[in-house]
Amino acid sequence: MSSLARSIEREVMLLGRHAFLSPPGSKGRGNRLDRSAYVLLTRLEEQGPMSVAELQEAFGLDQSTLSRQTSAMLRAGVVERIPDPDGGLARKFRATPLGIERLEADRSEKLAALSKVLRGWNQDQIEAFAEMLRQFNEGIEQVDGRPWPRA
Repeated sequence: MSSLARSIEREVMLLGRHAFLSPPGSKGRGNRLDRSAYVLLTRLEEQGPMSVAELQEAFGLDQSTLSRQTSAMLRAGVVERIPDPDGGLARKFRATPLGIERLEADRSEKLAALSKVLRGWNQDQIEAFAEMLRQFNEGIEQVDGRPWPRA
């Protein structure tokens, strides 16, 4: 493995560790979304209602993992099951107003923390970094076969 690949691997590992950019003391906050709920709600927000099969395909999750995650989200009131808006037989999950509210609250905290991290960067650096992250993620999605919807 090249030293550059090893360096990228290490930084990606560290990025995963820091991925939530949570302000100190916020982890124990009762209304904070866990990682899986944050990601699932973001996908539902961007793509709209999704069936269990669509969620399994999108995330590569097995039935038991997805069932555990969605059951917890249903109990928390952040998603609801609805009839397929397109008339299909399968019921779909949709983010509730509470789910969107909690997602936006968590996102606002993450954006505030991110702005602190990027405070010393100039606009060109931020734009280049955003573009490289997008390219990197799209490369992963291409290899994995699970693209994330983008505007």
